[in-house]
Parts: sequence; C-alpha cells; structure tokens
Amino acid sequence: MRNCSLTFEQLPAPPADPAQAKPADNLQEQLYQSIRADLLAGRYRPGQALKIRDLARQWGTSAMPVRTALQRLVAEGALEGEPQRSMRVPAMTRERYEQLLSVRLALEGLAVDLAVPRLTRDDLRCLRNCVETMQDAVQKGSIEQYLSHNSHFHLHLYQRCENPLLLRLIDSLWLQVGPFFNRLFSEADLSLRLNQFHGDVLDALERGDGAAARQALEQDLKYFGHYLLGLLALEEEQRV
Repeated sequence: MRNCSLTFEQLPAPPADPAQAKPADNLQEQLYQSIRADLLAGRYRPGQALKIRDLARQWGTSAMPVRTALQRLVAEGALEGEPQRSMRVPAMTRERYEQLLSVRLALEGLAVDLAVPRLTRDDLRCLRNCVETMQDAVQKGSIEQYLSHNSHFHLHLYQRCENPLLLRLIDSLWLQVGPFFNRLFSEADLSLRLNQFHGDVLDALERGDGAAARQALEQDLKYFGHYLLGLLALEEEQRV
C-alpha cells in the first residue's frame, strides 16, 4: 500500500548513511520540515514574523538550527530576512498573486495530466479521505483542519506525476501562496464552495477522466484565485 503521508517527497538526496548524520543536522531538518509544512498549510500569514528566539524556545534548542532552517526557506523564496533576529512571511500583492496564479494553472494542470494514469486505489482512497475531512472542517468552521487537508489533497495528487522537476516548481509556488489561503475564510458565503471543486476533481479521477480532472482543478484555482485577487485590489485601493 502506498504511504498516505500527504506531503511532497523529499527531493534533495538524503545522507548516504542516515545513522552518521549529526543530531544537530537532524534537528535542523526537523525544524525545516515542520515550518515548511506550516507554510504549505497556511498556518503562517503574509507579513507574519517568525522570531528565531521564540522558535528556539518552542523547540527547546539553541538559535543556530532554527536560523539555519529559516535561511533555507529564505533561499527558497518562502520567507524574507528581517533585522532583529527574525524572518518574515512575504506580503502578498495583486501583481505577485496574478503571476503565481497563472504559473500554478499551467504547472498544476500538467501535474494532474501526468498523475491520473498512475493513481492507485489507495491513492484515490487517500484523496477521498481528504475531501471528506475538508467537508467536515467546513461544516465545523475549522480553518486549520481545512487548510491542512487542502494542501494534503493537492500535494498528494501532484506527487503521482513522478516528475521531480515539476514537483520542485509546484512546491516553490505553494510555499509562497500557502500563507495567503487564510483569507478564503474572511467571507462566510465563500465557505459553501470551498470543497465543491475538490469533489469534482475526485469524481473525475475515480472515472479515470484526466481532462475533466484538470478542468475541475483549474476551476478551483481560478474561482478562489479571482476572489483573492479582488481582496488584494480592494486593499490596494484603500491604501491610495
């Protein structure tokens, strides 16, 4: 049975002998993966500061492995460096989000095309569990649960494209847009459609209809992308 870990596979090569890895290296990697997963799931918001001292206290470690983990995320474009020993989630602008959305439509649509013929029953079962959990989260108003399984649904599906270069590019995009997804919950009426397109994607996948799955995915990205662009446009007008 395939592992339903629901995260991107580790694309960088691991140490030749994991047993020889230093404890500090292992801790730094755990910190990196944890913060990275939180960014993908939207647990940090645009503009939010990540203070090295606070994270070190939370993990019960020194500042060095925390700083190293955050610097890796800065190099990936997921964070920005700030003075006073902290990093920051980049602010989102309308222009930046438009660029991200257009690239996401192309790359994530391609990933679905490549993934469909490779999906197993276990994959479909895992994806259905995500859809059902998201629906439960919508009904309960649980933002964190919804965002976590939203990223799980998409990233598990994309993993099956089995194209490491494509996955790296999509991964980079999600690290940048994930923190902005919290804004989807600023409008109560929007929650009625938060899971609709996921269900359409899943139905198409279970039929083996790749074209319909890609179309439903693109509808999902466009519908909520345009909503978020509208929020950004309004905010920019208010600042003028």
